[in-house]
Amino acid sequence: MSAKIPPIGTLRDKVQLQAKNMLKNSAGGHEVSYVPITSVWANVSANNGSSIQLADSNMSAISHIVLLRFRNDISAGDRIIYRNKTLEIISLNDLNSRKAYIKCLCSEKIVRG
Repeated sequence: MSAKIPPIGTLRDKVQLQAKNMLKNSAGGHEVSYVPITSVWANVSANNGSSIQLADSNMSAISHIVLLRFRNDISAGDRIIYRNKTLEIISLNDLNSRKAYIKCLCSEKIVRG
């Protein structure tokens, strides 16, 4: 089953791509940082949402689908910044296997309280 190619002009959302970077710290562990790659046009849509109770705080996970032109410099674990929201890339795939578009499944985590 092949996915549909988006109509021309539907990549209207400006997003920033950030690569995950693991750095060793002085305690022998690792610290995670994110390095900006570039800003690109994409189509961002909310897919579904859920709310989870964790100890004394609520955590909402909202799934998004982000469609953008094909790139080979992003992968799962990297993130997308969209309208001051941080979307972690959970998985991505080449739409139609033609290296024209990438469909990213992302998760936004919001911690309150």
